[in-house]
Formats: sequence, C-alpha cells, structure tokens
Amino acid sequence: MFPITQLKESDLPALRHFWQTHWGADFMVVRGRVFRPEQLEGFALSDGAEWLGLVTLYFEAFDCEIISLDSLHPGQGIGTALLNVALQAARRASCRIVKLVTTNDNTPALRFYQKHGFELAALRSGSIKQARKIKPSIPEFGLDGIPLRDEIELWLHLPAPNPDLCT
Repeated sequence: MFPITQLKESDLPALRHFWQTHWGADFMVVRGRVFRPEQLEGFALSDGAEWLGLVTLYFEAFDCEIISLDSLHPGQGIGTALLNVALQAARRASCRIVKLVTTNDNTPALRFYQKHGFELAALRSGSIKQARKIKPSIPEFGLDGIPLRDEIELWLHLPAPNPDLCT
C-alpha cells in the first residue's frame, strides 16, 4: 500500500483540479451547503506521481463530516485505508459522530459505509434538485442509470474517550 499524507495548503490547487475532474466542480454541495477545499482537512493516498485516493473532512464542534472519499481503484483497500485515517483524525479531534452524505444512486457507497459501521440517519427526498441550482454540473442520472434525486445521510457514533486512560 502506498503512503497516506495529510493535505497541505500547497495541495489546494490539486484538490480543486481533482474535484473538477471527478465531481464536476471545484466545490461540493452537501445538504444545500457549499464546501470549498480551503475549509477542509484531508488526506491523499499517492503512488508518488498521482493521487490514487482522497478523503476530505469538515470539523465542527464534536462532529466530523466526510465531504468526499474517492478511490480511483475500487477493491484495492484504498477507500478503507482513507476511511480509517479519517476516523483516526475524528478521534484525535474528540469527535463523537462522523457524518457523511451520499446520493440515492450510490449503492456501492451505501454498502461500503454500512459495512464499516455507519448507520442510516436521514433521507432528504428531492434535495438534489435544490443542489443543482447551486451546482448545475450534478447530472440527472447517476450510477446504473438511477435518477439522481435524494441525499442519504449516514452516521457513525464514536465511543467517548476513556478518561482513565488520559493522564
């Protein structure tokens, strides 16, 4: 497995390009809220020449939200490795919940996250129509030709740190 490195300010242009290439814009829209690279922390898995995977995170109070998680080579453990690094970062930040949003068409993501302990928390029926007003590049149809309509939120509750272990 290749090394995972934390994104630095100097990586922002590459992150914008990555999102433009893989997500259709240099910003993300989640629950009607716009997220830009400079607001986020993240980690990349690289072969030395290019990113093979990337995860971006937004921290707010005791919540951590995964804004994006990409593996350019599914089935090779890249997504799992990046998710594990994201969860470690959330624990270091004393987060109690890790949240993420995916879309109704993304059945591979729904399987992946539930397999890693995430639970369905909310369905925002019709929310993608509103998101398209902010980000017109969101397609009408997603994976397997499924109409792209809804956001599905998943949560993973992290255990509280054991105060007996803190000195």
